[in-house]
Amino acid sequence: MKIVLAYSGGLDTSVILKWLAERYRADVIAYCADIGQGEELNGLEEKARRSGASRCLIADLREEFVRDYVFPMLRAGALYEEQYLLGTAIARPLIAKKQVEIARELGADAVAHGATGKGNDQVRFELTFAALAPDLRVIAPWREWEFAGRADLIRYAETHGIEVPVTQAKPYSMDRNLFHISYESGILEDPWQPPPADLFRLTCDPEHAPGEPETVDLDFESGNCVAVNGKSLSPAGVLTALNEIGGRHGIGRIDIVENRFVGMKSRGVYECPGGTILRFAHRQVETLTLDREVMHLRDSLVTRYAELVYYGFWFSPEREFLQAAIEQSQRYVTGTVRLRLFKGALQTLGRKSPYSLYSPQLATMEADHGAYDPRDAGGFIRLNALRLRTAARRGRAS
Repeated sequence: MKIVLAYSGGLDTSVILKWLAERYRADVIAYCADIGQGEELNGLEEKARRSGASRCLIADLREEFVRDYVFPMLRAGALYEEQYLLGTAIARPLIAKKQVEIARELGADAVAHGATGKGNDQVRFELTFAALAPDLRVIAPWREWEFAGRADLIRYAETHGIEVPVTQAKPYSMDRNLFHISYESGILEDPWQPPPADLFRLTCDPEHAPGEPETVDLDFESGNCVAVNGKSLSPAGVLTALNEIGGRHGIGRIDIVENRFVGMKSRGVYECPGGTILRFAHRQVETLTLDREVMHLRDSLVTRYAELVYYGFWFSPEREFLQAAIEQSQRYVTGTVRLRLFKGALQTLGRKSPYSLYSPQLATMEADHGAYDPRDAGGFIRLNALRLRTAARRGRAS
């Protein structure tokens, strides 16, 4: 039997690798998607082989991740439960898609993942497998094995000499990519307790951020950021640059209790400096370039779109349907935004666009030289008030 495991080198997948090889007597291929984990990938291939993998494949998906997943989601303005920027959720369909491609290339019988039986990721992985390769067998060790929790995994790793990045004292679950880092487990399971100061890796404490603000110019074309401070960058380059700038000023720390798709609440702590900046700046360009009704209609779809990403329905007809409408709305979302970053806060200093719908002649409080006749507003108000007057008369009659 040949199994392709989505492998990160963390506690769960390190133990799973060994467990799969023993339980199924299988040839286990460790596959890791490089979506911006940085130094976490150092030595991963050797570590995977020591843990029982026949080989370890690392696929560089950084540009594809930002270009084809993060940027489309940002064009949609997606935000789950008005707080979560979906950094983990948006990575899973790409990881699973590449895993399927590798399984096909190598003639594997099954694919496996390290998502827990209580988490969202099991759904995200397996919905993608169902959409792209319904014939492949899916192995989810957390739903099969004898281990009750992460403490059991740590003991198993120690017993079998498996090097893992957590301890009983710091059992945090961490997921990192170019868009964000998420933290769960340990003391974070108590929503009353603040995250430990040494938890964060991308952002400095806003209290200790530079004492002087920094100004950043972002150029957008058709809804995508294409340049930072006048320098043209690839999608991954944009996010890398903004992570560094935003992290320096403590931008993008998020601590939330969210509703998981499987039915329970969970507490997560996130760092998303570049993503926070991009979403904020993108909206500023839209305020100039989107028609009012298009903006309001698109905004009414954001909740649904965000749920589809969070729940794992990226490869679904309804998400593709919404995406097509969103792309239509982004044709003229082109322009430049100037932001001020200071101790965890973002402020807009200016925005401009060659496709701006903003008209100083219409908006001015001074004489507008005939661009707008205030007397027209009287009839507009009377027509909109008609149903209100009708309802008021009915109330008096009763």
